[in-house]
Amino acid sequence: MDRGRPLAALLRVFALTVMACAGARASAPLPIREANWLVASQRLHLLTTRPEECLPEDSPDIVSLVYGTVAFRDPMLLGGQAARAGLSCMSCHRGGRGNPGFHFPRLSGAPGTADVTSSLMSSHRGDGIANPKPIPDLTFDIPKISRVDGRGLEAFIRGLIVEEFDGVPPSPAILKGLASYVRALDPAHCPSRHDQPYGLANALADYFLALGAAETALVDHDPETAIAMLRGARSILGEIDARFQAKGLEGPRATLDEAGIALAQIQQQLRDGGDLTGPVDAVHRRWTATRRWADPLILHERQSLYNPEKLKAALADRAS
Repeated sequence: MDRGRPLAALLRVFALTVMACAGARASAPLPIREANWLVASQRLHLLTTRPEECLPEDSPDIVSLVYGTVAFRDPMLLGGQAARAGLSCMSCHRGGRGNPGFHFPRLSGAPGTADVTSSLMSSHRGDGIANPKPIPDLTFDIPKISRVDGRGLEAFIRGLIVEEFDGVPPSPAILKGLASYVRALDPAHCPSRHDQPYGLANALADYFLALGAAETALVDHDPETAIAMLRGARSILGEIDARFQAKGLEGPRATLDEAGIALAQIQQQLRDGGDLTGPVDAVHRRWTATRRWADPLILHERQSLYNPEKLKAALADRAS
């Protein structure tokens, strides 16, 4: 049963169970956190592919859709235990779909399920009962909650973040963006259910999307949303860094660290308040600086865990 427990005890159980379920060796854990909550038989496939997101090529409110797309990928949006573990909306809903291999300790039953009233993730909705349910496919398989009129969907999403995951209430622009993202998902935009290869180019595209969204928010005099978009960009840098944790890749990783520090400094400038001209210029400079660290990453991608063969070997070594 999912009995409520003191937070410290939950954290100990969580840490021990993650290691046990993942089969990780304390001496050589796989740096990709997502691997810890994927069932072993599907781990390689799910870490090297992603479903095509069924989003329109154009939208009457493209800015809001982009804000939602970035936030959907950001673990820090959910806060609490989810953020500490690295869980984002995308973790359960890959490309806006479901996740057949999701198997999070003390949260899942069968693969592809999650208990949304678990005390592990929520101090608000924990009901003391283990009742994991199949993770819904937001694109294909459920009645469209995205068609809720007015602000009903926004209120629903806010409840998920604040009550199901103990997160901080998102800004109005982020909340609107998440609703725009969910509403925009439509099978008509990509009728295929087949997964597509996922590699460094996809991660870099997500990073540029987040960086561009931050600059847009600053131009629109919305520093709170810009901070969230920069946070999303930093999360992506962390995901890329995890794939480059191998001997001989120290140089590319160092430039990733520099990029992450630069974004953190811009975030702090925004929190301190004042004129937005400096942060706007700083974000724009990040565009021109990206090639300095992106090119070496691209050059060494085959040595990284974006390479399916390298990842397969690392997973096998970890399980041995």
